Amino acid sequence: METAVQYFIVFGGLNIKIDTTKPLLELIEKHILNEYTNLRYEINTISGGYKVDHAILTGIAQGDRRTNSSFKRAFVSFEEGMKCVEKLVDRGLIEIESSQHHLAKKRGDDKISKKLLFTTPFLRFWFAFVSPIYKGIKEKEYKEFYELYENKQAEFGNFIFEELAMECLRDSFVEDPVKQFGKYWDEKVEIDLVAKTTSGKIIAGNCKYINSKLKKNELNKLKEDCKIADLNVDIFVIFSKNGFSNELKSQKSETLRLFTPKSFKLLLA
Repeated sequence: METAVQYFIVFGGLNIKIDTTKPLLELIEKHILNEYTNLRYEINTISGGYKVDHAILTGIAQGDRRTNSSFKRAFVSFEEGMKCVEKLVDRGLIEIESSQHHLAKKRGDDKISKKLLFTTPFLRFWFAFVSPIYKGIKEKEYKEFYELYENKQAEFGNFIFEELAMECLRDSFVEDPVKQFGKYWDEKVEIDLVAKTTSGKIIAGNCKYINSKLKKNELNKLKEDCKIADLNVDIFVIFSKNGFSNELKSQKSETLRLFTPKSFKLLLA
């Protein structure tokens, strides 16, 4: 299942069949890098191909997705950036995401930047790793791409892992369904997953797409962040790419649920 997640992070939303028995980099070169000209034409048809829009999309893909920081990366003003965002939303490339402040019984704060979300993993991959260094890729020179991808792969994968975790969370609470969900962030903390069930229970969780097993300090940090955010949490959830320490597993209960990529089986079937 972990392999399926790795391949979905790159190819999700790209309408091709992927042989997951073959190495990921081999498939990236075959289906994306070697097909650069065709894919660029298809993406430009959707996006409009404007340089400023593409600069913003790269800013989103390579950064923390907040509007302010994405616009700074693209060297555009907030006003110009938001005009571009409106067009990109209308074209179906991105969506606008707000912090779930109401789950902490707070009013929305205009000072807290909204975040921008790609509608497919592949589009995010393209604007993170292909579009910014297109000149070499266009000439079939891939060294720069491989260096960039190697340095940023784990960090890049964490966000898609969060999105899969959110969908998995919805499917996991069958007896008391999740009715509201999203992420929480403010000027002090970020919490990857927050949700509210039909009965009113508050869920909070974090996701880590790293190769090491998660330890109890991950739970302690999550609890501390929720305290800072004034979230009164009933159930904590943690998603890990590579499992958990025995100490953390021993803490599993109705108020602490632990998940690995095996939990995504139904999502990626």
